[in-house]
Amino acid sequence: KIADLILDWRHLSKLNNTYAKSLGNAADGEGRIHTSFQMTSTSTGRLSSSNPNLQNIPIRSEDGTKIRSAFIAKTGYQLISADYSQVELRLLSHMAEIPTLQKAFKEGQDIHAITASEVFKIPLSEVTSDLRRQAKAINFGIIYGQSAFGLAKQLSISRSDAGKYIESYFEHYPGIKQYMERTKAFARDNGFVETLQGRKCYTRTINDSNNAIRSFAERAA
Repeated sequence: KIADLILDWRHLSKLNNTYAKSLGNAADGEGRIHTSFQMTSTSTGRLSSSNPNLQNIPIRSEDGTKIRSAFIAKTGYQLISADYSQVELRLLSHMAEIPTLQKAFKEGQDIHAITASEVFKIPLSEVTSDLRRQAKAINFGIIYGQSAFGLAKQLSISRSDAGKYIESYFEHYPGIKQYMERTKAFARDNGFVETLQGRKCYTRTINDSNNAIRSFAERAA
């Protein structure tokens, strides 16, 4: 029982120190916060927030919701929440040139339901919400290099079943496997990979003798 109490304490103390205390101190004379956004502080070019960091406030917990409720738009203004829709899969369909994925996106189809239908070998009409959820985990897990062990743990299934799902996935999308292997080979030879617009992301440890370090760099590539 003490472990649960320690985790609760850690969760609350982090919220308190990172947000409850610091956000108040970061406010200007009108009680408003103005974060700074950078596009060059991460190796991937992803937008990051600092002074204060507003990107890590928990969204799925009651405590996080309470902290978010402190953000109130100025009179006459609105706060909006925006996100890309399945951006990784859209980029992958283009970069790896996967016709079936491209067609699905262009036609506005449910990409996770389609994956569920193909991986689990059932008609699209028989895909349940649970199977769609599993297919979503497979879609995003595999493109980030997740192993059968990791997928099995995430879906609470056997390692052999997870391995079969991954095999089935690559059977339906062989171009994804080829693209991943091609990218890793490029990174090993050059020490970096490039985005569509030519930004270099360095993978200096991709030839490391330590398997864990090397594998991490391969997934990053």
